[in-house]
Amino acid sequence: MSTLPPPPEPEERILAGPPEATREGTAADKVLEEVAEEVDALEEIIDVEPLDHPRRLLLVHAHPDDETIGTGATMAKYAAGHALVTLVTCTLGEEGEVVDPELAHLAADRDDQLGPHRVNELAAACEALGVEDHRFLGGAGRWRDSGMMGLETNNRPNCFWQADLDEATLELVKVMREVRPQVVVTYDENGAYGHPDHIQAHNVTVRAFDASGDPAYHPEVGELWQPAKLYYTAISKSWLQQGIDAFREEGAETGFFEGVTSAEDLPMGVPDEQITTQIDAEDQFSAKIAAMRAHATQIAVGGMFYALADRVGHKNFATEQYVLVRGERGAADGPQGREDDLFSGVPGTG
Repeated sequence: MSTLPPPPEPEERILAGPPEATREGTAADKVLEEVAEEVDALEEIIDVEPLDHPRRLLLVHAHPDDETIGTGATMAKYAAGHALVTLVTCTLGEEGEVVDPELAHLAADRDDQLGPHRVNELAAACEALGVEDHRFLGGAGRWRDSGMMGLETNNRPNCFWQADLDEATLELVKVMREVRPQVVVTYDENGAYGHPDHIQAHNVTVRAFDASGDPAYHPEVGELWQPAKLYYTAISKSWLQQGIDAFREEGAETGFFEGVTSAEDLPMGVPDEQITTQIDAEDQFSAKIAAMRAHATQIAVGGMFYALADRVGHKNFATEQYVLVRGERGAADGPQGREDDLFSGVPGTG
């Protein structure tokens, strides 16, 4: 059985900076210490009182490390600009593949201690990104990682894929009404690449986006709040093709690009014309790399994501794309007529 950290009280936040006692003796100490050294130069002191921040951004991700890979630079950029950035993670990522051999014993089919370990990794990553407000949906360990689509782990009654949508939606509405974000970010209907927990995160977030401002929906859990804009994370097909081509030019194949010659063959990516928003966060490249290093069980140093950063360049790796699906599109100040700010057009956030 996993030893999970106790669920937070209703008003408690799980903030960046894991207790040292939970990190002593782990094989990842060296990595986390190195991350902490990088974090010292990046750290921002942020007041987490919601209404003290004209800009409030809420992101809903499925597992620890998803926030860094897909939206890390964006989170770091807005946190550095003193926006309130709130991260909601739906599971502890218990079923993840452990890429560090020294930590292989943590895996679900061995000691089943990966979830608690990834809580610490996520805390270090949030510190690197300057994000102080992080919560687990329903409390840490409320829903377990479901594993990849089609696995027997999808059928566990406590996994997120089997979560009661009404219960999960209510938990997220509580956060929305407390934080009062103008902008919400999550995955598209396919969960970006078909993972059941990503799909479920999409389902819950869209329901909560609509329910949070509904006077008939559980008025007892907080003052009504309707976010202005909902975005899906995205990466354009042309950018994926750049990555494929860069690896093939060097005779390298790895990760999603293994055996692939065309972005059309990947289970992810959207046509370029569907991208509405592009956030240039090149100044936060170091923060994103530090956060990646914090997720040592999931992202191998020298692995695909680090190699991709080298091959496509810092600017591209720290530029993140989105599709606006609810709300009014803002000014086309970015490349190719795209928004260059998630808050563009939202009153009171300029």
